[in-house]
Amino acid sequence: MNSAKVRLNIITAILTVVTIIHISPIVMVLMNSFKANTFVKTATFAIPRGNMFVGWDNYIKGFTFGNYPIVKAIGYSATITILSTALILLCTSMAAWYIVRVNSAVCKIVYYLFVFSMVVPFQMVMYPLAKTADSLHLSTPFTIPIIYLGFGAGMATFMFTGFIKTLPLEIEEAAAIDGCGALRTFFLIILPMLKPTLISVGILEIMWIWNDYLLPYLVLDINEYRTIPIHIQYLQGSYGTVDLGATMALIVLSIIPVIIFYLTCQKYIIKGVAAGAVKG
Repeated sequence: MNSAKVRLNIITAILTVVTIIHISPIVMVLMNSFKANTFVKTATFAIPRGNMFVGWDNYIKGFTFGNYPIVKAIGYSATITILSTALILLCTSMAAWYIVRVNSAVCKIVYYLFVFSMVVPFQMVMYPLAKTADSLHLSTPFTIPIIYLGFGAGMATFMFTGFIKTLPLEIEEAAAIDGCGALRTFFLIILPMLKPTLISVGILEIMWIWNDYLLPYLVLDINEYRTIPIHIQYLQGSYGTVDLGATMALIVLSIIPVIIFYLTCQKYIIKGVAAGAVKG
């Protein structure tokens, strides 16, 4: 056996172990979603069978628990995720195109400010952010996408900028000769060519926004507007007791849409990330 094959086997073994480590929490949540609440605590790692197995009871209980409808929470999560992702993709792609093509000193400063925003921890700004959002009346599912735009713009602009630098300028010059203005050039020529990066950034933003707990919790009125993560946190009975079985069931249901979307679009992720990092 040559050294190259040995290295390949070692890398395969390491990646297999890493994959198992990453998948095991999902498997544990899935198994515990079919167990009675008592056994979730006492037999966490056991396979659900016998008197442990409760079938779909936890899923039914999760949908019917409390006085806040789960369908309403799903609707708010979907609204926030779709609006925020669409706003981030549109605004940052246009900003990146302007930064690359104008390439002035001001544009470079703005670009580096976008990049710098990626390293600012959310915990540093969350309290003044909550107060500002309240004073500007951004505390609804239809206005919180503006806040998500601020936090998601850094990474998205960085990736779009790197990809746009690889696009030939001659195509835009030909469009200008044919009479296309800036908006028509962007929407008819640039935006279709950004498809790999659009999908890659979209997947990353959707996974972040759909699963985000802290920002909606700080900004939204949780008595009126609850996203799925907030609703799961309030899955409590009397005296603060938590039904872990029903909680696990709702967690499984909350990650299914993201997994389906990710598996559907995964072929664009590496392509888009690689293209966006060529000339960041």
